Amino acid sequence: MATLYIHIPFCRQICSYCDFYRIGAVDNVSHIPPILCQEMEQRSNYLVDRDITSIYFGGGTPSLLHPAQIEMIIDKARELFNCSGVDEITIEANPDDITEEYVSQLVKTSVNRVSLGVQSFDDDALRLMNRRHDGRQAERAVALLRGAGIRNISVDIIFGIDGYGGRALDDTLRRAIALDVEHISAYHLTIEPNTRLGLLARRGEYTPVGEDVSEAEFAAVHKAFTDAGYEHYEVSNFAKRGYRAKHNSAYWRGVEYLGLGPGAHSFSGDNRRWCISTVKEYLAGIFRYDEEVLRASEHLNEYVMTSLRTAEGINLDHIADCYGEAHSERIRRAAAAWLDSGTLVSEKAYLRIPPEHFLLSDAVIEALFV
Repeated sequence: MATLYIHIPFCRQICSYCDFYRIGAVDNVSHIPPILCQEMEQRSNYLVDRDITSIYFGGGTPSLLHPAQIEMIIDKARELFNCSGVDEITIEANPDDITEEYVSQLVKTSVNRVSLGVQSFDDDALRLMNRRHDGRQAERAVALLRGAGIRNISVDIIFGIDGYGGRALDDTLRRAIALDVEHISAYHLTIEPNTRLGLLARRGEYTPVGEDVSEAEFAAVHKAFTDAGYEHYEVSNFAKRGYRAKHNSAYWRGVEYLGLGPGAHSFSGDNRRWCISTVKEYLAGIFRYDEEVLRASEHLNEYVMTSLRTAEGINLDHIADCYGEAHSERIRRAAAAWLDSGTLVSEKAYLRIPPEHFLLSDAVIEALFV
């Protein structure tokens, strides 16, 4: 099986924290769907397995596309791949794009999951992040989607924002829970150098939160959502029973995927490839790529990294079968100190990090790498 990712790199305004490939020239967004279909046709043989199980429209701002354009791209995927097993088609959306008119058209498409970039319910925090909506718009967007019959909604929030912890974070968590959505992604704010917040940090005009604050806020997020009945199934992800994100879960299981659009990454077999075309080149039908071939040790490290970020953890029997008994034993020995501290737990052939300790996953992962 495989998955399909569609990258829409256009944004009406650039968030102050965003380091994804994106551009503000939104006038060109209507021109990209036929080019995406052209690239899809050219690259359809990239996948070893042509059975697609999920489709994800990310960005950027995919909700800038008209729903009819979204369906056109989905129809092209059905033409080129076996999509009979697709049971999740997700579109990321900004809350201010979710209008009655937009939703009335969206429900006519095959999209059955919407991921809303809420980020915060504190309007001052939203202005710091240069978001286009306010907290009330986010709540209204969920209500509009629900009213139109969308039954699988995810919201993103960001914590670790200097000056917006404490009561501000508690209020965001409370309002997110009150939405009663099926899935919540909660990300710690990362200050990337080539972003507005990165510039402010270098000027001394923004100070990233310290480690103690990060730990306290992570604990608050974990407690709030798990107390509300959500399963903390991956470092940054919480779901009601039966509503784990199938597309992202496939990434964490090492399933191959085809990424389309400027900046999109693909993975198949031992190959990872990513599109380096500028938007201008891409719209002219010029598709340029970089790629790398993964060694067995890199495959193993990726398995350790992605699996230990999930509630299931790593399977030592799988490692022995795929990479050799020596690697399984090496990891077992390296894990001993983390098992003693309770940061790792052992269950049959599995080693996993309890969700309340997910914040330490990077340190554990590094210790178990080849």
